[in-house]
Amino acid sequence: MLEPSLDLQKALRLRLIATAAVTNLVPATSILDTNARPEQMPCIRIGTGQALQDDGIARNRWHVYMDLHIFANEVGLAAVKEIAGAISQALRNRFFELDSHYCGDVYTSGARYMRDPDGVHSHAIVSIEARLIEVAA
Repeated sequence: MLEPSLDLQKALRLRLIATAAVTNLVPATSILDTNARPEQMPCIRIGTGQALQDDGIARNRWHVYMDLHIFANEVGLAAVKEIAGAISQALRNRFFELDSHYCGDVYTSGARYMRDPDGVHSHAIVSIEARLIEVAA
């Protein structure tokens, strides 16, 4: 049984690299879970996640939060906003194939846009929420 946030992370990456609207803006090879400082831009970094056990007597339901970090080489915020919009559209179809869980819902719960102090990079954080239920093995 995979940990819920890892199961969602794998499915999110697969959805993003399979969505032309996303990969037209960010190459699939630049959509990663990594700690390295971004060198190729634009890029999407699958960031921090949190899995909280949800209600239910069986204790098999999870509320999962995940942040996607977007980086671009630009002085404004237009590129990261466009990428964030493409991510939101990619998640509109809530049906996800997960290894160990059923995905009851997944959606973009918010986005934050920031300018890097160096004046040449932009950064966005897209927050994702999902409701997962463990599938009996």
